[in-house]
Amino acid sequence: MYNTILFDLGGVLVDWDPMNVYRKVFESEEKARWFLDNVCTMDWNDLQDGGQLISKGVADKIAEYPEYEAEITLYYEKWTEMFLGIFEKAVDLQQELINNPNFKVYALTNWCAEKWDTALGLFPFFKDFDGVVVSGEVGMRKPHDDIYQYTFKTLNIDPKATIYIDDNPANIEAGKRNNLVCIHCTEPAKLREELINLGLEL
Repeated sequence: MYNTILFDLGGVLVDWDPMNVYRKVFESEEKARWFLDNVCTMDWNDLQDGGQLISKGVADKIAEYPEYEAEITLYYEKWTEMFLGIFEKAVDLQQELINNPNFKVYALTNWCAEKWDTALGLFPFFKDFDGVVVSGEVGMRKPHDDIYQYTFKTLNIDPKATIYIDDNPANIEAGKRNNLVCIHCTEPAKLREELINLGLEL
């Protein structure tokens, strides 16, 4: 029934959180959280994931919050330190699926194009997918419909025969809207169980 698995990356295979950097920068958890909720927000991060140059994003943010110039600059300078590591059971599952001739295994990720090569160095298993669509490289990002349709066309995916795994509820809703069968990943270690529940023989 299903012949394709489409993975998100952050929150599914790798553990990424800007708080890993900023709790070391600010004297309290509350101040670090305030900074990420109000200055270097996820909406701002999304601009770079959608293709905006880091240099422009950082300059625009410093112009908006000049008192936080040093802290804003750290966001991409310390970007690799935002990763705590990998979700081992999920990565083991990804590798098993890639080696299973019954499936094609792809990734669709919101990721800054300028950091993609760095990501491939940090996480070599990203290279093992049959294909990857990186939002920053194509100038589109989830949860907008255009990147899903682009992915289907570029990777020759039939959405109705595809299981899509993502940790972001908005992306899951977009996946459903675009006819994908979706798993909202809240516990990467349980992905195998969830795939089996959908009828996959693993």
